[in-house]
Amino acid sequence: MAVGEDVARIAAAAAAFASPGESLAGVVVSEPFAGRRVYLCAYESAEGPAWLALDDEARPLDDRRAVREAASLAALCEVAEESAGGGDLPQLRAQLAELREREAPAGIEEAEEAAAALAGTIAPEPRVASTPYLDALGAASRRLEQALGEDARSPFAAAMQQALPAVEELADDVERRYKGPLQ
Repeated sequence: MAVGEDVARIAAAAAAFASPGESLAGVVVSEPFAGRRVYLCAYESAEGPAWLALDDEARPLDDRRAVREAASLAALCEVAEESAGGGDLPQLRAQLAELREREAPAGIEEAEEAAAALAGTIAPEPRVASTPYLDALGAASRRLEQALGEDARSPFAAAMQQALPAVEELADDVERRYKGPLQ
């Protein structure tokens, strides 16, 4: 079954867990442990957001570690996608193409290839947030940085490091506003 079909199936099941006045806002797929998908469901209401993690059978999870890992991994993947290529990969690719046409500097083809490879690495929504996906984004981002002459430092790694407090805050919020008991 495709990820989109899984998300639709889980969203239908997750709607049944909504409290009165609450609506399902979205479902994010995460695979914090190899082969074990977690569907992190966000709910909206006048009282604020609420969260529920469902397994592949649409059963609520009560494993605190699995829920935190799923939320953290999903957030890290989102930050990685948003940070890739300096935060605006289509703009960067357009600038590289313009630079190639205007000046044709040495190494521009390598930079364009690396930017295209990074764009190809970013999975369309819905996608599964996983450690291999995060690693692939990191490797493709680093290849692009090196093609652009960033040998010593990694702006991508710096952006990921700066995002860690926000990622932890999200995981804390998911745990605090979880729609069931966590053990």
